[in-house]
Amino acid sequence: MIIFDLDGTLAESKQTLDAEMLALLKRLLQKDSVAVISGCAFIQFQLQILDHIDATPKELENLFFFPTNAAAFYRYDKGDWKKVYEETLSDEEVAHISKALNAAETELDIKEEKVYGDKIEWRAAQVTYSGIGQKAPIEPKKIWDPDHAKRAKIVAIVAPLIPEFEVRIAGATSIDITRKGRDKAYGIRQIEKYLNVKREDMTFVGDSLFEGGNDYPVIATGVYCVHVKEVEDTKRFIRDLVG
Repeated sequence: MIIFDLDGTLAESKQTLDAEMLALLKRLLQKDSVAVISGCAFIQFQLQILDHIDATPKELENLFFFPTNAAAFYRYDKGDWKKVYEETLSDEEVAHISKALNAAETELDIKEEKVYGDKIEWRAAQVTYSGIGQKAPIEPKKIWDPDHAKRAKIVAIVAPLIPEFEVRIAGATSIDITRKGRDKAYGIRQIEKYLNVKREDMTFVGDSLFEGGNDYPVIATGVYCVHVKEVEDTKRFIRDLVG
């Protein structure tokens, strides 16, 4: 099984997979099982991949989605995408997390000139903070926090305020917050549990395998990891697999 991160790995942040990547993914599905673990909600998999890939039902049966850092799992079955499980944060948990994020913004005196949509989004099993808004275009995203320094300061304040939650840098401008233990290493364990794949038969591909990144927990599982810096690196990796 080949396991991918989504944004920064298969596509630019919240963008549709380009035509070449869609074709490569289709070829890969003809020979291997593929899972995607991301901090996004399932709707993003639909918008970025499923609405555009020309895959047969048999190929889609080889594709597995783990949104919100594997706090949910979807698979293709009998002609439709079925939710296998989803863990949902309570209203109280979301309010607690939002309060911590607001406190960090106040302490750091964060006042962005331009914000595109809501900064804080509740994705059922996860709260995601986006520094310049959930609907920000790709170009402002690229320049807002390329070295993760802004988000590192926010995480340093938020994490001690909500120690019962995981707080991790993700994507181009985001911070993902889930219940403790809900990260991409959890996704590896869920793949073992639900899909009966051994870790030695998995390869994980991601752009945030640095310490503090939301792909980093996978390293501790012992799964073979491939670090990519951009989408083109992922294309080269898939080309080598499919020949």
